[in-house]
Amino acid sequence: MITLATGAQRAAISLTGAELKAWSVDGHELLWPGDPAWWSQSAPILFPIVGWAREGRIRVDGTDRPMGVHGFAAGGSFRVLAADAASCTLELAADAATRAVYPFAFRLTVTHALTDEGLATTIAVTNDGDRPMPYAMGLHPGFRWPLSGERREGHAIVFAEAEEPAVPVIAAGGLFSDDRRPVPLAGTRLAVSDDAFAAEALCFLQARSRSWHFEAPDGARLTMALDGFPHLALWSKPGAPFLCMEAWTGHGDPVGFAGDLADKPSMRLLAPGACDTARMSLAFTPR
Repeated sequence: MITLATGAQRAAISLTGAELKAWSVDGHELLWPGDPAWWSQSAPILFPIVGWAREGRIRVDGTDRPMGVHGFAAGGSFRVLAADAASCTLELAADAATRAVYPFAFRLTVTHALTDEGLATTIAVTNDGDRPMPYAMGLHPGFRWPLSGERREGHAIVFAEAEEPAVPVIAAGGLFSDDRRPVPLAGTRLAVSDDAFAAEALCFLQARSRSWHFEAPDGARLTMALDGFPHLALWSKPGAPFLCMEAWTGHGDPVGFAGDLADKPSMRLLAPGACDTARMSLAFTPR
C-alpha cells in the first residue's frame, strides 16, 4: 500500500490494481472502504474492457478467450514507476498471463495525485505492439452514502448539463439492449434512492456533462470532473451504504453481439505506438 498526504488530504493506493483504497479531506472519509457484505472493492481500474462480455468471453483473431467483468486490471500487480508524498505513478504491462486472454502488447499507467483542489487520477494506455489494439478503460470509484450526515435519504446527483432522462435497459448477463427506461431527472438533478438501482446501473452514454456532483441534504458535495471519458454511470445496491460514480470509454457487449473485440461497439482502436489518456478530478466541499 502507498500512502499520500498533503495539507488536509490523505489517500491510500494498493499496488494490486493501482486501486485507490482511501481518500479523506479534513478527516472526512469519502471513499467506500470495501465490505464483502455489499461490495468488496473501493475504486477499481477497468481495462481492457468495460462491463460484461457475452458469456464471459471475448473473441480475438477468431479465438474465444475468457474475460471477466471490467477486464483484468483490477487484479493485476502494478509496479511503482514514481512516488512522492503527494503522488504516485503505477504501471501494469503485458505478460504471458495477460497475453493468454488479451493478446496485445499494452502498458497501462495510473497516476494518483493530491492537488490543491482535491484528488486527480490519470489513466493512460499505450500500444507497444505492431497492430491496432482494441481496448476500453474506465474508473469505478465508490463513495460513502450518506456522504454527510446520518441519513441516506435526500441525496442527489447533479449534472453540469441536461442529460437524456432515459438509460439503456441492461439485459441478462449484463448486456446492453436497445430498449430504454426512464429515470427521474428533474432538470439536471437526479434524486438518489434505492429504487433507482433496483434494475441495475444507470448508464448515461455519450453524456453531455463533463462534470457532476454528489450532494448531501446539508449541502456537502463531492464534485467529479472528467476529461476523455464519454460515458457516465451510477451504480449501487438497494440498501447499500455506497454510491459509485463511474467514468468509461466503452461499455458492455450489446445483446446478440458475437463478433471480434475490435468490432464491438464502443471499443477504441489504438494505433501501434500510440497512447490514450483520460483524467478524473475529485473535489470535496463540506456543508
